[in-house]
Amino acid sequence: MKPASPHLDVSIEELQALLERARQEPLQPDGYEKLKAAVHTLGHIAELLENREATLDTLRRMLCQSSSEKTDEVLKRAGIEVSEKHHEPNSWRATETRAPGHGRNGAAAYRGAHKVQVRDASLAAGDRCPDCERGKVYAQAAPHRVLRLKGQAPIDGTVYELERLRCNLCGKVFTAAAPEEIGDQKYDATAASMIALLRYGSGFPWNRLERLQQSLGIPLPAATQCQIMAETAVPLGPAHEELIRQAAQGGLFHNDDTSMRVLALNKAQA
Repeated sequence: MKPASPHLDVSIEELQALLERARQEPLQPDGYEKLKAAVHTLGHIAELLENREATLDTLRRMLCQSSSEKTDEVLKRAGIEVSEKHHEPNSWRATETRAPGHGRNGAAAYRGAHKVQVRDASLAAGDRCPDCERGKVYAQAAPHRVLRLKGQAPIDGTVYELERLRCNLCGKVFTAAAPEEIGDQKYDATAASMIALLRYGSGFPWNRLERLQQSLGIPLPAATQCQIMAETAVPLGPAHEELIRQAAQGGLFHNDDTSMRVLALNKAQA
C-alpha cells in the first residue's frame, strides 16, 4: 500500500482554479505539488476502497486535519472577547440518534414485509447542505429503515360495495363493474396457501382456526377449510405421486414428530 502524501491545506475551489490555469500557462511549483498531492490522495483512497480497508475514521483522519485548539481559546489569549453563540434549533437533525434495539432481528430480516419508499420533503439530491451550507447532499445507497408491525387475521377479507342504480320508470337496475384485479374466486390462491401452511406446516387445527377467524369477524368454517384444501390438492396430485415414487426408492425411512409430538394416547372406553 502506498503511503499517504504530506498533508496540504487546499480547497476544491483552489484545485479547480489550478486546472483552469494549467490550460493557459505552465503551473508553478507550488501549484504542481498541490495537484500531485490531490491525485496521490485520490489514488490512495481508491486503493483502500478496492481492498475494503477504508473506514469512516480512516478517511476522516486522512482528509481532515484535526484541530488541537478551539478558536475561542486562541482569541481569548489574544485579548479578544468572544460572545457566546446561540444556535437556533433546526427542524431537521443532521445526525441520527439510533434507537436502542429490543430484538435480534433487524429490518433486513423481514423479507416478507411491504416496502414503502419515503422521500425527504425538504431535501433532494444535489441540494446545498443546510448544515455546513457549502457542500451538496446526495442519496445514500442504503436507506434508514424503520420497521412497524401490525396484526391482522390469518385469512383477511375485503368487501367491495358495488353501487347500484335503478330506473324509476322501467325498474331496471344497473350495477357498477367490479375491479378486474379481484378475480372471480371468493378464496384466492393466497388464502388456500395460508390455510395449508397453518394446518400442515404449523399443526393448526381446523376448529381452532374457525374460532379465531370468527372472533376476528371473518368467518371461515372448518368444513370450508377442508373443501378449499381438497380443491387445491387436485392440481398438486401428480407432484404428490412423484414424491411418493421417489421416496419409495430411498434406503432410509424416518419420521419426525417434533413439531406435533404425541404426549399420550387416549384409549376409547368400551
